[in-house]
Amino acid sequence: MPSAERYLHYFVSDVHLGLSAYDADKREERFVRFLRGLPAEIKALYLLGDIFDYWFEYKYVVPKGFTRVLGAISQLTDNGIEVYFFRGNHDMWTFGYLEKETGVRILGEPSVVSIGERKFCLAHGDELTGAEKAHLMLKRLFRSPFLQKMLAGVHPRWIFPIATKWSTTRKLSNYSLLEFKGVNEPLYKYASDFEKAEKIDYFIFGHLHTPGNNRTPLGAGFYILGAWIYGCEYLCYDEKEDEMRWGSGSEE
Repeated sequence: MPSAERYLHYFVSDVHLGLSAYDADKREERFVRFLRGLPAEIKALYLLGDIFDYWFEYKYVVPKGFTRVLGAISQLTDNGIEVYFFRGNHDMWTFGYLEKETGVRILGEPSVVSIGERKFCLAHGDELTGAEKAHLMLKRLFRSPFLQKMLAGVHPRWIFPIATKWSTTRKLSNYSLLEFKGVNEPLYKYASDFEKAEKIDYFIFGHLHTPGNNRTPLGAGFYILGAWIYGCEYLCYDEKEDEMRWGSGSEE
């Protein structure tokens, strides 16, 4: 049988796999069903950060669990589907394992990619929100080779519980504060400035957890992806029809 024509592009962020709150097992099951249920027409999948709530790759050790997720992603890439992974503020410590074992490609942020005749500006978004200096300094610190070497020298038995506990505490206290502010959203302002220098058709970001969309001053589509903590929202761009659609996976 001839292979299906591929023209669908999917965008997902903020699944926070490993976060113990908000029914972690069901959330992982929903995400696996989503990955396995992607249609034959899919051409690419973009994972826009914080897919994992905590991820750190040691030389010989990676976080426990997520076997079905990694297997489902590997099956996609084995079938010739492009899977792109953006580092979020929770899963920035990837040092080659995901690329080698699952076939994903790591993209920096923001990344401008061409899909058909359209140009997309994609990012997780936490560094583009006008975040507090303390947050930006902390992320730069976490990305420093010196700190990464120090963390790599500490036994996972100590690092993983501390990191997951810290992440869960922050998530429970901060989740309700995240909201999409429309034209007053810092990411919207970022997009409005960005398009002055480069023509963009679609901006897609994550991080805020609350889905939203608007039009930029120059007419680009502006989208914020939702988190999978409660729901399972995603975006699908149909290259053939030149159409963007919201989708929601099964919550059962």
